[in-house]
Amino acid sequence: MSTVPVTPIPAERGTACPFAPPPAYTEAASSGPVSRAELPDGSPCWLVTGYPEVRTVLSDRRFSADARRPAFPFLTEGRREIVAANPSFVRLDDPEHARLRRMVTGDFLVKRVEAMRPGIQRIVDEALDRMTAGGGPADLVAAFALPVPSLVICLLLGVPYEDREMFQANSRLLLATEGDDQEVARAQEELLDYLTRLAERKRSRPGDDTLSRLAVRDDLTLREIATTGVLLLVAGHETTANMIGLSTALLLRNPEQVARLADPAAVPGAVEELLRVLTILHTGVPRLAVEDVELGGTLIRAGDGVIAMLSTANRDDGLFGAEGHLGVDEVDLAREARRHVAFGFGVHQCLGQPLARAELQIALATLFRRLPGLRLAVPEDSLKFRTDTLIYGLGSLPVAW
Repeated sequence: MSTVPVTPIPAERGTACPFAPPPAYTEAASSGPVSRAELPDGSPCWLVTGYPEVRTVLSDRRFSADARRPAFPFLTEGRREIVAANPSFVRLDDPEHARLRRMVTGDFLVKRVEAMRPGIQRIVDEALDRMTAGGGPADLVAAFALPVPSLVICLLLGVPYEDREMFQANSRLLLATEGDDQEVARAQEELLDYLTRLAERKRSRPGDDTLSRLAVRDDLTLREIATTGVLLLVAGHETTANMIGLSTALLLRNPEQVARLADPAAVPGAVEELLRVLTILHTGVPRLAVEDVELGGTLIRAGDGVIAMLSTANRDDGLFGAEGHLGVDEVDLAREARRHVAFGFGVHQCLGQPLARAELQIALATLFRRLPGLRLAVPEDSLKFRTDTLIYGLGSLPVAW
């Protein structure tokens, strides 16, 4: 069994499709569901690429999400120290994970998100009004894909939108896979300090927002509130912003698919397919085996690091390759894709998925309805994909209409 290097998203993909998982991971998946792998520091781990095996890793309590465990797999030692010092609930196991997650679950329930749809629609329309006011061309990432989820998450959390430049810049550092670990630590502390001060103010003057509801509890420290706030703020805008940008670029490459977005009943399914085929967490989800586990015919020993590859799992031909549809490596908005694992699986699956779905459905349907002539303003091969971050995306997307 050969060893697969586990690295950040490679900058050089050769002729590989920029919307596909990194070639090293797809090659590993073709040889079996579990492969030997190696972290950048030389530490051995396991790369899990098969759909059922990925779901097992993410749902079986024999695989720990606790980043404070000494052998937990990280891309760099500096990243280990930063995350372990202030772990959010996604980096903890139950009961700690459940206690902290439960405190914010209510703000992301489907019923609450559905009530937010008119507000999200207004934010989307206003962003498009601003983007098109100058007549184009425009950078869709800067003018639309980033502002929409940033404003939505600010309203939900109770974070002033005028502070967006600070939290967006620090978010990029926190998600960076290259650069100075000291800069990453500084970015985390700046965000934690900012949200600690904000939570402290909300304790005396609470509003109708997530941070206020956390701030008035007497069973949370300000640091715990700030740590949860950083997770929600960073994940709440970076992931959706990158999905909007990538989805738009992919649909412009496949214009025959766009017509399905004109049917409101087809939009939810279309978004599920985009989530499946893009799966923007290309670097995988880390776990640590705490017991011996046989997985895909391979024995994983207690203490072994495991990386669950959502992107390869979402291209499982047996699950998503139904007859009459395009191959699993192609986007097919008519495909039944709801069983994808783009949001993870098990107790740690993404808390904000109802909000992300609503934003993507509204943003993409509105974008192509209002701008039926939308097109790239530059050659596709000149697009710059972000290869220095945990969340895959586009640095910019110049468009005209």
